[in-house]
Amino acid sequence: MGELNCREEILWATREIDSAKGNNLFTPKEVIDYMKKANTLFVESTIRTHITTRCCSNATHHHKSYYEDYERVQPGYYKVLNL
Repeated sequence: MGELNCREEILWATREIDSAKGNNLFTPKEVIDYMKKANTLFVESTIRTHITTRCCSNATHHHKSYYEDYERVQPGYYKVLNL
């Protein structure tokens, strides 16, 4: 996992989770748990920040760079855009 940056690793994890569940809906906790099991080097707060703000299309952007990888569909639940 060490070759991927945080954003890439989260994208990989969310797609794996969605594939296993059979739907396009996940929580940050599911991603954090999945990445921890895969021995991620990233801390929980970094993962959560990427999902909920930095890479979320409908979040208020507080970062210099941001991406539109996810969309919050209801409080605490997200989906991957452009699967």
